[in-house]
Amino acid sequence: MKKIAVFFAGMLVAALPAFAQDDAQQAAAQAAETIAAAPDVPVVPPKPKYWTLTLQNNINFGQTFLSQWAAGGYNNYSLAAGIDANANYAKGKMIWNNRLQLDYGFMYSADKPIIQKNKDRIYFESKWGLETPAPHLSWSANFDFRTQFNNNWNYATPKSFAGDEPTKQEWKAARELKSGLFSPAYINLGLGLLWTPKPWFSLNFAPITGGVVIVSDDLLRYTYGMDLVKGSSYTDRKQAYTDGFYSDFRPVRYEFGAQLKIDAKWVINENFTYTTQLALFYNYLTPKVEPRINWDNKVFWKMAKYFALTLSTNLIYDPLVMVRDSDKDGKPDTKGVQFREFLELGFTYTISAKK
Repeated sequence: MKKIAVFFAGMLVAALPAFAQDDAQQAAAQAAETIAAAPDVPVVPPKPKYWTLTLQNNINFGQTFLSQWAAGGYNNYSLAAGIDANANYAKGKMIWNNRLQLDYGFMYSADKPIIQKNKDRIYFESKWGLETPAPHLSWSANFDFRTQFNNNWNYATPKSFAGDEPTKQEWKAARELKSGLFSPAYINLGLGLLWTPKPWFSLNFAPITGGVVIVSDDLLRYTYGMDLVKGSSYTDRKQAYTDGFYSDFRPVRYEFGAQLKIDAKWVINENFTYTTQLALFYNYLTPKVEPRINWDNKVFWKMAKYFALTLSTNLIYDPLVMVRDSDKDGKPDTKGVQFREFLELGFTYTISAKK
């Protein structure tokens, strides 16, 4: 910098007329001496940032109004909110990715004088990886936790007398509990290998995975496949449930097995993304039981600055969970595939702090 300053000072002097060159030469010389004597200011490189943070918020509202509609139907309203937060760390050969998904929503339909919950989910996942000498392969540790915020009910139609419409209290008296906070809750910690051949694709195989299933409400322990306690007078789980001996079921089930997770995220452009996760867990302790499957999908289309269309699906197959048959008595009586789908249009806002 000093040499450049002296050079330009000399060029300025050469460009001046002859009669002014003596004074100018003196001034330029003094300026050059001053610049040369000035200490160099070191250039401080920017501090490296290892975290990438994003927070996506959305609120969706739906409404249906019918007036003398011949085909039938009911006026209804729905409101749902969601948060998708990511905190990812990368430094050298190590990564640490964290994601929290929260969803909650409810609806009101004119055929029932009750506000019903239609969306409730808490899902946290933390993934750590350390590169191995093999390309695209890392040692990994994967932790995940799933549950919901509060109780969800199956509303069986109550019996009414003399053709009267059931009251709110009668609807509540006839309902059956389906789930609640920590009823169930799934916690898994797996050790294994993470393969990331592409930035948008990863496969995590954890042959050493410990798991805990918690069902805090004794009314739901049969539904979610909990075992009978030692010393119970029952050997048949269904009979114990039918007879109302709910306390004979364990609140916690420990699992040990292998877990496979496949994650993919396609970013078509800055306004359109598709993410999917397929997770399979096989329990070594119950070798004759099929694996548990969770498959989540989300399509996000940002249609305007603050408005987006979201399509999300969740599929669960758990061979130990008894699905309630609402067409009969609403009681848990068979295993099966659980599926739900949401198509929502609403307000969305994303906050991000990138590297």
